[in-house]
Amino acid sequence: MSSDWQELSKLTQGDAIEIERVRLLKADIAIEGRFTLPPLAQLSAEDQIFVSAFVRCHGSIKQMEKYFGVSYPTIKNRLNRIGSQLSFVEIEQAPDAEQPAQDATTVLDRLSRGELTVAQALERLKEK
Repeated sequence: MSSDWQELSKLTQGDAIEIERVRLLKADIAIEGRFTLPPLAQLSAEDQIFVSAFVRCHGSIKQMEKYFGVSYPTIKNRLNRIGSQLSFVEIEQAPDAEQPAQDATTVLDRLSRGELTVAQALERLKEK
């Protein structure tokens, strides 16, 4: 069944789709109408897998880093991108000053991408 969903995702190539018929398997009843997909189902197959992995890792970014073999900022950026597509839950982002202390690798990654100035990076490293 999940391979069917992945195949459908490939066919639609990210275009919006609408469901017109739903079958309740246990009751053998079909319902016709216009149904929109829930927000999670509107994500690409790759993003759905990513969200599933995140849930299976109990939200541990460190486990996600190991599982996908990418850095903390890469995981955070992808979560932020996916989160921006899921407007059914609005959560305020904490200002940068209220963010928890970051490890040295994360600070240096952010510095190299130009997200922090040298002064900001030094300040964050001092917080450790």
